[in-house]
Amino acid sequence: MWAAAHLVARTRTCILCNIRRSFASSTDGEDKIMQVLKAKFPLASNVQVVDISGGCGAMYEIHVESEEFKEKRIVQQHQMINDALQHEIKSMHGLRIFTSVPKH
Repeated sequence: MWAAAHLVARTRTCILCNIRRSFASSTDGEDKIMQVLKAKFPLASNVQVVDISGGCGAMYEIHVESEEFKEKRIVQQHQMINDALQHEIKSMHGLRIFTSVPKH
């Protein structure tokens, strides 16, 4: 019983395209965005990308921790992310961005 409930809790359905996805593996979209962000932010100490639309690629949540954000306001940091993902954003419904500078 617990295992079945646990499996249901780790599965989501995209409301835009009706695709079910388990969060045990990454999607092609997550991998592509991860590659772009790592290339654009080579000093990043942490990059995380999660398709929060259930796997169809409509909406992502990203977390980037990088020295490149040092002395930049949050708005500027988010603009840097948007600029890096300008081609990928065209096919998205939404994007949640979280940025930070590593603490030493």
